[in-house]
Amino acid sequence: MPRPSAWPSPVPDQPVTLAEAPAKSAPLRLLIVTDAWAPQVNGVVRTLSTMAEMLRANGDTVEVIGPNRFRSIPTPGYKEIRLAIAPRRKLMQIVDAYMPCAVHIATEGPLGWAMRRICLRRNWPFTTAFHTKFAEYMEARARIPAAWSWRVLRRFHAPAQAVMAATPSLRRDLAARGFAKVRPWTRGVDLSRFQPEPREPFEGLPRPIFLYAGRVAVEKNIAAFLSLDLPGSKVVIGDGPQRAELEQRFPGAHFLGYRENGVLARSYAGADVFVFPSRTDTFGLVLLEALASGTPVAAFPVTGPLDVVTDQRVGVLDENLRAACLAALECSREAARAHAEAFSWDASMAQFRETLVRFNS
Repeated sequence: MPRPSAWPSPVPDQPVTLAEAPAKSAPLRLLIVTDAWAPQVNGVVRTLSTMAEMLRANGDTVEVIGPNRFRSIPTPGYKEIRLAIAPRRKLMQIVDAYMPCAVHIATEGPLGWAMRRICLRRNWPFTTAFHTKFAEYMEARARIPAAWSWRVLRRFHAPAQAVMAATPSLRRDLAARGFAKVRPWTRGVDLSRFQPEPREPFEGLPRPIFLYAGRVAVEKNIAAFLSLDLPGSKVVIGDGPQRAELEQRFPGAHFLGYRENGVLARSYAGADVFVFPSRTDTFGLVLLEALASGTPVAAFPVTGPLDVVTDQRVGVLDENLRAACLAALECSREAARAHAEAFSWDASMAQFRETLVRFNS
């Protein structure tokens, strides 16, 4: 594709002007740089892939740069997540060939830092998003004090024109920690994929079924769920570095591994309560998926659940997670589905795009 006149020939590490940003209604040429991308399976990947797909359907051009394009190594203790090795030179070549008019840096990993450096050296505006509470994750995994990590995170996001965050409670938390220019970016759920029917019968398992679905890792606090004295059966869907340990510690729980597409949707719908024990998630897309499937939620009253489970008819938030699980059995499956219908990926995409156009010009 010929290089537009608005984009001068690039010189490494010298100021280069972004292609002219389009008017709000004009097609967008967006570059998303993310350390979380397929084949990873998590909420960040699901959100970004959904945004890319919807923006393209809207007539925009979207290029996603993930670790799959670079030499990479597995994250220590988490082989499913790979980290790009010294990506800046190749990343710069890809960026210069693509010629974006807007840049969004999604994550704070090696690719995110490399793209941040390119943007700063070339005086390009860019947006970022706060998807993951890495400070709490690093403290849980590596005993690195959260205060140290928060300082690094503030430094990473400080030059961004806008820092997108999914929920009001997260935005308040970030503002209190010294983050500036925090802007809303909501989330949605695929209501055609996640429905109350058909339902997984979970044959042979005593009812009620208490279900967790997601990454099986220490930061998800799954042991807090599996340690509960509950009737019926505890089911875990997903995989991750803590699975073997938890299977050994909790032989009475049922670990079903990854389930995708219709199988996962039927599992959500077949459960009696969806249990979300995490205290560190910034949103929790699985909450919406469970509710869309008609399954009430039990969780702690923390960021994510506080912003999603806002109706006592659809779930129970309590510091006593066992009490929340038992009380959620009385919630309305019909109300859960209706509540999820208020969360639209169309609204999420429109909000994301508006921020990109506004703050990349």
